[in-house]
Amino acid sequence: MTVQSARGRGHKVPRAAHRAARLALAGAATTALFAVVTPPTEAHAAGLYFSDRGVRPLGRAGAFVAGADDLGAVWYNPAGLSDAGNTILVDVSWLNFASEYTRRTQVSDANGTQRVYDSPKVTGKTPIIPIPTLAGAYAFGDRKQFVVALSLIAPYTAIASYPLTIGNGQPSPSRYNLVSLDGSLLVLPALQLAWKPIEQVRLGIGVNAVAGSFATSVVFSASPPNRLISAPEDPAYDAYSKLKVGPIFAPSANAGAIFVPDKHVRIGISGQLPFHISAPATIDVRLPTASPFDNATQEGKDANVQFNLPGIFRAGIEVRPIEELRIEVAYVREFWTTHHSIDITPKNIQLVGVTGFPSPFAVSPISIARQFDNSNSYRLGGEYHIKIKDYAIDARAGIAYEQSAIPNAYLSPLTIDLNKVTATIGGSLYVGPHWRFDAVFAHVFSGDATVTPQEAAVPRVNPVKGNPTDTEPVNGGLYHAYANVVGVGLQYKF
Repeated sequence: MTVQSARGRGHKVPRAAHRAARLALAGAATTALFAVVTPPTEAHAAGLYFSDRGVRPLGRAGAFVAGADDLGAVWYNPAGLSDAGNTILVDVSWLNFASEYTRRTQVSDANGTQRVYDSPKVTGKTPIIPIPTLAGAYAFGDRKQFVVALSLIAPYTAIASYPLTIGNGQPSPSRYNLVSLDGSLLVLPALQLAWKPIEQVRLGIGVNAVAGSFATSVVFSASPPNRLISAPEDPAYDAYSKLKVGPIFAPSANAGAIFVPDKHVRIGISGQLPFHISAPATIDVRLPTASPFDNATQEGKDANVQFNLPGIFRAGIEVRPIEELRIEVAYVREFWTTHHSIDITPKNIQLVGVTGFPSPFAVSPISIARQFDNSNSYRLGGEYHIKIKDYAIDARAGIAYEQSAIPNAYLSPLTIDLNKVTATIGGSLYVGPHWRFDAVFAHVFSGDATVTPQEAAVPRVNPVKGNPTDTEPVNGGLYHAYANVVGVGLQYKF
């Protein structure tokens, strides 16, 4: 029998080697399945998709819908798996995200004059954590027209942590929005099937899910409203809270098609259905130091959390004016309007012994306002194949523009997403007929944003009064963010 090299030339393979290849592929699939049950790392995903994913596709700035032809297709277009053959792919990337937030609030002085006050700037940073792709594909049928693929991936999302205090132990201006997302782990296992009935048509379909857990640390304010006994943001009434959501398992599906009307042109479309997440949660609260809480305790910690992640539509056209050159233009729309809020429903969580309050005092449901909009992005990318002596090399580059999904009034340190331009470079080195080594570097240029105190719409959460509340908004201010992505990968083709 024969297998194909990266550029389609056949190589004779002994039967023993073919059997070994099948065993290795089965082992990789088993490893991927085991990884779903026991994920090896933490803090892979929360909030928004800040960048496209996958080492090779990102080298093309995510313009990988029509040109998808390897295991990178599991995220972009499952129809492209038809050209993956018997393959194993492993890659890892680091999303180095950094943000700056200067909170801006409007206060009234003793004379009732409205003044705008800028708090000290705080910086959000990400840990060095690899974001993986692990996938295996197996081709079968009399013409190898069917390919089944098993994969485990994680989206490239911004995991930021902010200080709890600044300077001389003063409370951080960002504490009511976010302290940390450490301990989060959301991954996407998938099983997909592709079919190439004729050379001009490729079809793919798959089932996938969001699985894992989500964790966040944030400060709630337990100060009664209307300055009843304290200032609205008196640190003595701050309640440091840890919310852990999971186990999460939210199934969904995706599908795609690629049409090849001419050897120089490929047209691709694909879609991902949304994810509805409803999962058990626990809330641990460090009660305020204010005197009414001196003898208070928390009873119960169970809750339920619900939120939605978007469906995605992709379309692309790739042209191949010469055999060595591939250029694609792609469009992506993410339907973030399904992400209205993050709703936390306590299950009989009570505060006991709070001076001046009924005992027990039930903690009310909490709704964190999101109100996202649909976003559009446009990508242009390509790759050029060259040979240097006995080695083959692919050089890649691309650029993409993406609109923010977050209306200005709802921008907050919990998830900072701004209009952004991503510039990428990457490449592959082929060693022999089986091995391909990939690398990518991308820089995300993100604009600045200002949320005025008058338009800010994310209120300070106050479970003492319950939600919805008329507490002051806490997301006004100046925002700046940028990111770098560095990734390496390895493909083995049998």
